[in-house]
Amino acid sequence: MSIPAAPGPDRYTVIIRNLVVMASIGIRRAERERKQRVRISIEMSATPAATFPGEDRRNVLNYEKVLTTVRHIVREGHVDLCEMLAERICAACFADRRVAHMRVTVEKLDVFLETESVGAILERNRPA
Repeated sequence: MSIPAAPGPDRYTVIIRNLVVMASIGIRRAERERKQRVRISIEMSATPAATFPGEDRRNVLNYEKVLTTVRHIVREGHVDLCEMLAERICAACFADRRVAHMRVTVEKLDVFLETESVGAILERNRPA
C-alpha cells in the first residue's frame, strides 16, 4: 500500500515497513492488562520544496530517527485505538518541516484468530 503518485513535481518518499512492537493498545479489558504485538508501517513524502537528497545525507528524511520516535511513543503508555496511535505518529513526524504527507498503518496482530491483523490506515497532509 503506497501513496498514489500525484501529478506535478517528483515525489521523494521514505518508507518503514512492518515494524513490530509490543504495545498497550485496545479498549477491551484483556488488551489493557497485557501488551500485544502491533505492526506499524509508515510512508513519509517530502514537501515539493525539498529536493531529492542526492549525496548530502543531511537532506534525507531520517527513518532511523522515525523508528526511535515510534518506539518512544509506544512506550509512553496505553492507547485505546489504532487510529490514535497512528495520529500520534503522524504528529511526531510532521515535526520535520520537510514532511508533506504521511500514511501510517497500525495493525494489531493477535486479536482475532480468523485474521492476520486488524487495524487502521491514517493519511494526513501537513497541517496548514
